[in-house]
Amino acid sequence: MTRASRAPSITRAEPEAQGTGFAKVFDFLREQLLEGRIRSGDRLLPERELALQMGVSRPIVREALRALSMLGVVEIRERVGTVVRQPDVSVLGDVFAFSLAQVPDAIDDVMQARIALECQAIRLACQRATTADIERMRGALDTIEGTVDDPAGGGRADFDFHIALVRASKSDTLIQLYGAMAELLTRSHRDRRQLVGEHHDERMKRTVVEDHRHLLEAVIAGDEDAADLALRQHFRIGDDLRRQKALAPGRPPVAANARKTREATQ
Repeated sequence: MTRASRAPSITRAEPEAQGTGFAKVFDFLREQLLEGRIRSGDRLLPERELALQMGVSRPIVREALRALSMLGVVEIRERVGTVVRQPDVSVLGDVFAFSLAQVPDAIDDVMQARIALECQAIRLACQRATTADIERMRGALDTIEGTVDDPAGGGRADFDFHIALVRASKSDTLIQLYGAMAELLTRSHRDRRQLVGEHHDERMKRTVVEDHRHLLEAVIAGDEDAADLALRQHFRIGDDLRRQKALAPGRPPVAANARKTREATQ
């Protein structure tokens, strides 16, 4: 390691191995990372020394380091060595998206997780949002209004608004978890906009814009209960659209039904 002040030991007090040599090396390094004994910027010992101290061959050490590199937690630099890095959440997002790709109705399950995350995030945003956060949300709202007839651009603007809302929570955990779902959520926003556009539902288009404006106003007012209610009502519209598409793919969604659902909760 390069940082002598907190250079971690690279050997176990109890050197017994479990499973294969690869598992031994990978699990040990993973444990060191999770426990914070090695941190972003630290440089690991050379492969030769790691192999010697772990009692395995250099190819096994190299394989374990490459696996960690693919996860984004270390970077293998030519003529420098292996350096610990801050993981890129986009890697987690890819793994998350791939793992759910073959799961039936995965998007519905993701949406339930999204509701839980965002409802807590908007409450925190009411307490913690800065002027910069408000401006980002306002800019995304302007784009939502300007792309109401553009499913791709509108879907992206929807996601930008909601990720700005989550970031305004100042919760690193919520932000990381939300970012891991980014690919699936962006697709969901785009599909919903596509569905509304296909049926030329002008009332629903206005509702999309109005919903986001209400969310922004609640955050600006710092009203947690109003923000939570507005967000849950906004999600209910998406649920109605997906349900109508599943039950009657050939029929246009009835915007009035969605509106009645909202009014009934007020």
